[in-house]
Amino acid sequence: MSKNIILTGDRPTGKLHIGHYVGSLKQRLLLQEKNNFAEFYIMIADTQALTDNYGTPQKIRDNIIELMLDYLSIGLDPKKITFFVQSEISALPELTTYYMNLVTLSRLLRNPTVKSEIQLRGFDNEKKGIPVGFANYPISQAADITAFKANIVPVGEDQLPMLEQTREIVKSFNTIYNTNVLVMPESIIPENKVCCRLPGTDGNAKMSKSLNNCIYLSDDKETVKNKIRSMYTDPNHIKITDPGKVEGNKVFTYLDAFCKEEDFAKYLPEYKDLDELKEHYRKGGLGDIKIKQFLNNIMEEFLEPIRERRKYYEERIPEVIDILKTGTLKAKEVANSTLNEVKDAIGINYLNDNNFIKEQIEKY
Repeated sequence: MSKNIILTGDRPTGKLHIGHYVGSLKQRLLLQEKNNFAEFYIMIADTQALTDNYGTPQKIRDNIIELMLDYLSIGLDPKKITFFVQSEISALPELTTYYMNLVTLSRLLRNPTVKSEIQLRGFDNEKKGIPVGFANYPISQAADITAFKANIVPVGEDQLPMLEQTREIVKSFNTIYNTNVLVMPESIIPENKVCCRLPGTDGNAKMSKSLNNCIYLSDDKETVKNKIRSMYTDPNHIKITDPGKVEGNKVFTYLDAFCKEEDFAKYLPEYKDLDELKEHYRKGGLGDIKIKQFLNNIMEEFLEPIRERRKYYEERIPEVIDILKTGTLKAKEVANSTLNEVKDAIGINYLNDNNFIKEQIEKY
């Protein structure tokens, strides 16, 4: 049985936060330790980030190494994973060009993820308009995935429509050109549904860099403490004796995502598990300060090793850059190989095709 090829990545538009961790980074660590893959690629998607940051390229430049520091600080291992920069792989936009002929514009604009992102960024405003590059993102993503023949793509739930479009492109290409060059990818999403979309500390439905409601993986101890202290709970739980609501309470949502059974023995021994803690809160007699302190202890235990690894790599930036350079060179070779196979399948490999050259010589 052949091993898996995994591809995933992030846009370098800011530091990664704990929502990224539970939504995708934790899954990458688990995949890394399973060791049932032939190749594991993580892409810094700077080209894709330009589609809605084309006027602020410095923002992307500032976050390339920040992203690498986040990856290395959580324990992603450059001995097991190939890290690369998307814009350095010229085969990717060329593959995108060929795939564009397999997808209609109306199909692109019906993609649920594209539709929601267009509305979020105000591109549906007549004056602003939708950048072609932004609408074209599902096709670009198909190029990213297929260039490395990835059959496993870890994604959040909001990215599932994008992967479905990649599957459509793979099927169309292989059918039209009577080939099996492109590999059909499968998605994997977090099993814990809470982890699919961790809410912001302000009670907003999504943790987002733009809303400034995140706990970053690089936040220091005092910053994390202050952010947890200010988190939204149940607005009707005014006195400790008041019954409290667990559903929609952001502190309990974070506990659902991060709490382990052994945390109670260490930090809150009067409770057996999270269910017991929730039951007490629902009945009344349990204050928000206590559950926030419990969450803070859990988050500190989680974040402190990350801070230490980050400090190690911050003192070795040339080493970080070398990791990225080495990975990018390897990724370039792999993507170029796939590109050549794609061109062979289409029949546009004229100058490298001896049969074509022979036919033309005989013809004239």
